[in-house]
Amino acid sequence: MLTALAACCAILSGSVMVVKPMLQDIRDIFQQAGVTDAYIVLLFKAAAICYITQITCDLCKDCGESAISSAFEMWGRASIALLTLPVLKSLLERISLML
Repeated sequence: MLTALAACCAILSGSVMVVKPMLQDIRDIFQQAGVTDAYIVLLFKAAAICYITQITCDLCKDCGESAISSAFEMWGRASIALLTLPVLKSLLERISLML
């Protein structure tokens, strides 16, 4: 058990070391394109929701709980929809200004 915990900690720290520069590069690309930090945060939140939802659904399906898995899929879809509401509002405001 301790060996598995140590392995997980090592993998997690290695992953963070690899992902951190990549995230900074992505942030720099978006800033050069003129995208605000708010949209970058929304993008990362949406990606996190997708990963959490997928892992949870897979775990539920492995345990034979397909009904709970379906409920988590609906939760993930609803969370993404709610997360994108400010972006949709901003888009509609810009369209109305153009008209």
